[in-house]
Amino acid sequence: MINFNIFILDCIFAALKENYMSRICQITGKKVMVGNNVSHAMNKNKRKFYPNLQTKKFFVPETGETVILKVSANAIRTINKNGIASVLSKAINNGNILL
Repeated sequence: MINFNIFILDCIFAALKENYMSRICQITGKKVMVGNNVSHAMNKNKRKFYPNLQTKKFFVPETGETVILKVSANAIRTINKNGIASVLSKAINNGNILL
């Protein structure tokens, strides 16, 4: 009976590790912010502000590889402006992405 319970826990943790995806941009580091909904009567209720994250594939012509990143809309604009290679190198230096 104990082995069966351990097996179930191992399966649950394995599924959590596979499906765990935090809401953080891998390029800019934007993440969830906490604030208030404020009604007309100035009642305040806690809420979350989520970043506009998209999962996108980027082709890196220098290495010939395709990279899948979870990036914000602002980061997509930065990649279009500066190029994926320079943005990835800056993100690695800033510690936002681990390759």
